[in-house]
Amino acid sequence: MRIKEITDTFSSISLKEIGAVALMKRTDTKFILPLHQLGQLLEEIKDVYRVLEIDGNRMMTYSSVYFDTPANKFYLDHHNRKVNRTKIRMRKYVESDICFLEIKQKNGKGETNKSRISIDDFEETLSPKSADFVFKVTKENWILKPTLVNDFTRITLANIADQERVTIDFNLSFTKGKKVKGYEKIVIVEVKQERLNRKSTIIKALRKMQYHPYSMSKYCIGMLGLYKALKYNRFKQKLTKLNKLSA
Repeated sequence: MRIKEITDTFSSISLKEIGAVALMKRTDTKFILPLHQLGQLLEEIKDVYRVLEIDGNRMMTYSSVYFDTPANKFYLDHHNRKVNRTKIRMRKYVESDICFLEIKQKNGKGETNKSRISIDDFEETLSPKSADFVFKVTKENWILKPTLVNDFTRITLANIADQERVTIDFNLSFTKGKKVKGYEKIVIVEVKQERLNRKSTIIKALRKMQYHPYSMSKYCIGMLGLYKALKYNRFKQKLTKLNKLSA
């Protein structure tokens, strides 16, 4: 696989070292591109970034369970462009068998604050510990239900000097019961910085390849693929682009 071969040419970084750029409070910039161009992007940046390696693995499998209210408030807040919004999920790092309950909150300044606690495994219903954590972070007594499962492969890169992390997600699939929706031909690149730096090596490489920031959450992509009765008029253009890239 060409992606693996190129990734193997990167210098590695350990989990402990990458902790120096944890960036729990940060600015996120997303890009979407077709899988067949990922190799070109990696070649462009391999001398600047280091790749996270854990137990010999450089491409990690992630699995997430997303939660929402019965009225799908978190999805609709994103669709309706609310500047202050929340996402709640449980995320498992499959190779490491480590699981977290994570809460991501966006504010009106374009910043993302991420809070998390360790949990034993996915929970169909929030445990008292998990429910207490959600309340402490959000100050809300949400009634929450699992809405979908998201699986993908991730490559994580870091540039310590610039305090920058990059996640590259592909092999995306979403499931809800027996329903499955896959986006195997797209890649979501997310650049995480203390503040937006357009001179970043990867942002310049993507611009050179004629890709520009394009905000679209994996959660919303999955919801649209699995739930047919959702409001989606503001996502029509994004869906058209996704379908084009997936063709």
